[in-house]
Amino acid sequence: MEAAVIDAGSKLLKAGTAVPDQAPPMIIPTKMKRMLEDGSSTDTPSFEDVNVDPVVRGFIRDWDAMEDLLQYVLYTGLEWEEGNEGQILFTDPLCTPKSVREQLVQLMFETFNVSGFYASEQAVLSLYAVGRISGCTVDIGHGKIDIASVIEGAVQHIASRRFEIGGIDLTKLLAQELGKSNPLVNLNVSDVEIIKEKYSSCAEDEVAYEKTQKSSEFEEHTLPDGQVIKVGKERYTVGEALFQPSILGLEAHGIVEQLVRSISTVSSENHRQLLENTVLCGGITSMPGFEDRFQKEASLSSSAIRPSLVKVLSTEHFQVFWYFVDSGLSCILMDG
Repeated sequence: MEAAVIDAGSKLLKAGTAVPDQAPPMIIPTKMKRMLEDGSSTDTPSFEDVNVDPVVRGFIRDWDAMEDLLQYVLYTGLEWEEGNEGQILFTDPLCTPKSVREQLVQLMFETFNVSGFYASEQAVLSLYAVGRISGCTVDIGHGKIDIASVIEGAVQHIASRRFEIGGIDLTKLLAQELGKSNPLVNLNVSDVEIIKEKYSSCAEDEVAYEKTQKSSEFEEHTLPDGQVIKVGKERYTVGEALFQPSILGLEAHGIVEQLVRSISTVSSENHRQLLENTVLCGGITSMPGFEDRFQKEASLSSSAIRPSLVKVLSTEHFQVFWYFVDSGLSCILMDG
């Protein structure tokens, strides 16, 4: 039986078997809906906490819900047989608490009876995906942003940064901005997510962003319920908030300056290697203009070394392959 690979994010869970050149067969929402014992839904005003989020900001928070989710993923989705469980790899977000990792190991061996378990940090796997063992990753997830320096396959934790903002916060920001310009339109989170994915764009620089805020151009978008909403200058706010966190009400440096500050804390002899192997991860990094804006600001922040973006990784497209190491089976999550 091939080893299973699971990447449990705050929004999506990706799972598959460690087979070369094969996309994961399962990409499902991590959010769960609480059901009554007879299997019926709980869409009643008297029942609270209908939706359950097993993973919050990248970390497992509800272990009972996570166990139920993994039961479905492993035995129904990946068709494991009870009593014949195989090996499994979990991806680890940056700065995972030791207690979370210990509880996950306990769950895997005591509840799921796996024959082997391996956890690898997402930053390392992202670099492996583009054929590197050293570099810097900028991973913008649904609930967090991880910036990690990796040297020879080892995350330099002293030179890494984790921020508990992510795609969900950008979605809420876009909802606020759209609400101001479309006060008569009722929006829900799923509607705003669709608009964000379809229309969001990144300005060339701060000057260009200021010009977009004075523009009156807009596009009309029809919501599933038939309402029509105008999307104009708001589309640029999502990308700009990553470079100007003050838009989100945060007193913090932009994403590029955080990257440069992170790299500056390691030995100077590694600066070039890290900057020249910068990997962007996460679906939000594929928005039009983001890569060019990131490259431009990174070049301005480091005049001595020209940063190079190796490849933009998307959470929606990855393949799985595996290899053996001396200590046992190690599965590597790869971008497609």
